Amino acid sequence: MLYKRSSALFTEAEKVIPGGVNSPVRAFNAVGGTPIFIKKAHGAYLIDEDNNQYIDYINSWGPMILGHAYQPVVDAVIEKTKLGTSFGTPTEVETKIAQLAVSMVPHIEKIRFVNSGTEACMSAVRLARGYTGKDKIIKFAGCYHGHSDSFLIQAGSGAVTFGQPNSPGVTKGTAQDTLLARYNDIDHVEELVAANKGEIACIILEPVAGNMGCIPPQNNFLQKLRLLCSANNILLIFDEVMTGFRLSKGGAQEVFGVEADLVCFGKVIGGGLPVGAFAGRAEIMDYLAPIGPVYQAGTLSGNPLAMAAGLAMLQELNSDDKIYKRLADKTAYLHRGCAQALNKHHIPHTINRIGSMISIHFSDTDVVDFETAAQGNNDRFKAFFHGMLKEGVYIAPSAFETWFITDALTYSDLDKTIAACEKVCSTL
Repeated sequence: MLYKRSSALFTEAEKVIPGGVNSPVRAFNAVGGTPIFIKKAHGAYLIDEDNNQYIDYINSWGPMILGHAYQPVVDAVIEKTKLGTSFGTPTEVETKIAQLAVSMVPHIEKIRFVNSGTEACMSAVRLARGYTGKDKIIKFAGCYHGHSDSFLIQAGSGAVTFGQPNSPGVTKGTAQDTLLARYNDIDHVEELVAANKGEIACIILEPVAGNMGCIPPQNNFLQKLRLLCSANNILLIFDEVMTGFRLSKGGAQEVFGVEADLVCFGKVIGGGLPVGAFAGRAEIMDYLAPIGPVYQAGTLSGNPLAMAAGLAMLQELNSDDKIYKRLADKTAYLHRGCAQALNKHHIPHTINRIGSMISIHFSDTDVVDFETAAQGNNDRFKAFFHGMLKEGVYIAPSAFETWFITDALTYSDLDKTIAACEKVCSTL
């Protein structure tokens, strides 16, 4: 494939945008080469500025669960735009999507909309601290909750030491209130809780990790976290920015049967427009301003365009009882086909999958946390990524990102993807 125009556009972008991109993973730094610039998309396909077509497994990092330019969502945005794009006042559509979301997701009674997943997670942690009167939080290595200061923390030198900032601009004071645990390791979490007894406001995690590749919870990890939190007056926060409305109508809470105290949403809930939300029991949510002491605000929060897109998306998902089975079946089909190709060419690998999330790790050991994910063969992944791209298949340009399956994919698309995988594997 030729990428002449994409290369020229990237050169121009670098002159006025740091790194030429507005989100770092888009820069292809993890895989090398020049990022492609997309000009349009429809269904399961992307078209770049050089008119190359790709089968898309990023799907705008998750929200396009029904495909790009899904007509009911497009129509809802167009009709709402005709009435005005933002008012800075309450609108009826905010209540409608809130009512629908609360009806679909178990254990939530109230929801507040924001503008991004980062903002949702940041606000949920602030609310947890305000509600409990405690300062410290526990997060997990490899779980990404946005770029708020509290979340940009790496491990300290021991199991119960404080974290250290891993981005300039994050203060040591902020880092001292964030404790870092190992995903899928309940013993390590218990150590942290015991060493900081009575000081931890919340534990926040992706119930299915998607930012170290797809890594599902193991050995009743979520259920054990729930018991630990309940016993220690700690709020359990599920970051369902990825999994919310994707794994099921009720997200990970429904799939795993575990009740979170607060849940963060993004991606699917906005239908492809910038949206985030956080939700929980009324007694916790009512701690928010204007009726509670915890302040949170946003000029464009609940803006009518995003709310209209999100409402149309959730209505479609809520009305289709077979959508999640179709998605899971397609993901399983892709899993089997890619595994056969990898096995045929004797390439060490592990494939993790749940629902419509899947990732290939070029490692022959189980991938259960960030440490095991990092042991994969990154050079092989780079070659695999560029090989798939040349074959017209666009996967995430990082070994530490899940793939997202869309219902717009046909089995013919999946067969083409599997054939591309087989061809590329023969060269690795």
